[in-house]
Amino acid sequence: MNITNDIKSVSYLKSRAADLLFQINETHRPVIITQNGEPRAVLQDPESYENMRNAIGLLKLISQGESDVRNGKVKPQDVVFKDIEKSLKEKL
Repeated sequence: MNITNDIKSVSYLKSRAADLLFQINETHRPVIITQNGEPRAVLQDPESYENMRNAIGLLKLISQGESDVRNGKVKPQDVVFKDIEKSLKEKL
C-alpha cells in the first residue's frame, strides 16, 4: 500500500471526482485532499466510515467501563442478572 496514491489535490478532485469516488469505493481506502500542499480533508467510502464510527463508539464504551472499574463502580454478575430478572418480571 503506497499512501502517495491516496493523496490528491483539490484540483484533481474537481477535475476527476467520478474517478476518485470509484477508487475510494473499490479500495475502501480514504483519500487525503490537499489544498496549497496542505492536507485539508479526507474522503472515505460510506461503509468504511460507518465501521470507523462503530469502532470509535465501542472504544468509548470500553474506556467508560475501565473508568468505572478504576472508580469502584462495579456490581457482581449475579446481582446484575437478578436486577435484570426483577425488572423484566415487573414489566410483565
